[in-house]
Amino acid sequence: MAQREKIAAAYSSGDATLLDAIVAREGKATFFPPTGGSVSGAAKVAARYDSDAKAFSAGNHTTLQMLQAQASQDVAFWTGFQDFDGKIGGHAAKMKLRITEIFRWDGGGWKLVHRHADPASSQKPK
Repeated sequence: MAQREKIAAAYSSGDATLLDAIVAREGKATFFPPTGGSVSGAAKVAARYDSDAKAFSAGNHTTLQMLQAQASQDVAFWTGFQDFDGKIGGHAAKMKLRITEIFRWDGGGWKLVHRHADPASSQKPK
């Protein structure tokens, strides 16, 4: 989780480089963003992450709070909360998201194959 926190911090400040290293590049992958909708397919999900990162501003702050995690030989997950405070698209934003991420062991490392994020309260992200 320490690595995942570092990746989330970079991404939330507009740098998708670290996330790119753990995103699945082939096979099945899905992303359910906090704004609604979904994206399917590894290439489309990776492209969406890269595109979305550009909306975040440098200096943003995010933390992850893990509630549950488990791993087997080839699949792992964590679920919990992500708190964000910063700017998205140049506008101030503060969010608490419920997060579930699923990873698949692939090529000697864990690859992110599913991310679901939605507002933990009645507030919708801007």
